Amino acid sequence: MLIAGTEAPDFTLKDQNGQPVTLRDFRDVRDVLLVFFPLAFTGICQGELDEIRDRLSCYQNDDTATLAISVGPPPTHKIWATQSGFTFPVLADFWPHGAVAQSYGVFNDGAGFANRGTFVIDRSGIIRFAEMKQPGEPRDQAVWTDALNALQSG
Repeated sequence: MLIAGTEAPDFTLKDQNGQPVTLRDFRDVRDVLLVFFPLAFTGICQGELDEIRDRLSCYQNDDTATLAISVGPPPTHKIWATQSGFTFPVLADFWPHGAVAQSYGVFNDGAGFANRGTFVIDRSGIIRFAEMKQPGEPRDQAVWTDALNALQSG
């Protein structure tokens, strides 16, 4: 897994609406919270993205953009995002399969999807916070807001 202090690998992926989202477009504009999740329509993933939806002003604002990433295809993400009320980008790391998760070191080769990797990337493109949990192991989302707040106060 990539560690804090590393330059974040750039990528372009399609969101749930089929629109391309490029990480470098946030440079010098907003910090980015990258949330890799294993699969749509699963319990822990639902809960984690529900937390983002329910506290959206903490995760998607003038200072921060949040990007959720999974190996699932855009049509699956579209249905899930619509049903769940996710208005933030849910990106498809579908093909080449898991290439972005691999570049961040969070792809689970045995399972064929990303582990629960979380990265906070500052406006200059440097990873300032990184953690990875295994499938079935929920994340403590308070550390996400702490990491984002540290960038604003730093």
